[in-house]
Amino acid sequence: MRISARADYAVRAALQLADVRDAGPLKAEAIADAQEIPHKFLEGILNDMRRGGLVLSQRGGNGGYRLAKPPESISIADVIRVVDGPLVSVRGVRPPELSYSGPAESLLPLWIALRANVRQILDGVSLADVAAAELPALVSALSEDPASWTNP
Repeated sequence: MRISARADYAVRAALQLADVRDAGPLKAEAIADAQEIPHKFLEGILNDMRRGGLVLSQRGGNGGYRLAKPPESISIADVIRVVDGPLVSVRGVRPPELSYSGPAESLLPLWIALRANVRQILDGVSLADVAAAELPALVSALSEDPASWTNP
């Protein structure tokens, strides 16, 4: 699984908005500067997030973006899905739509299991969790395993 630049930037922008949620709307330029995201690229991402119901935009001198819901109710998976689509796909196809034969037949349950694990982690972590540096126990345990940090 690869996390695209688009998904990474979207999550970082959402976290920036979560961090200032009570301070009013935040301008795209401020988010871009704070997270070192190319401004024009971020504008497209924020528009996708607005269309996906994750952020609200406000025009004018005091305008900008803010989260549409509390950060506790927005998962990392929600953000990724809005900007990139399904969390796990094989050649652009969702695993349940695939079929294999012969010795490759057991690939399908493998892809389904992979998708289930990705969902378990990304659906189980909210913007509030990450912003507060309070990751769920499962995520913390996985990240604390030294093998998780090595590249085979």
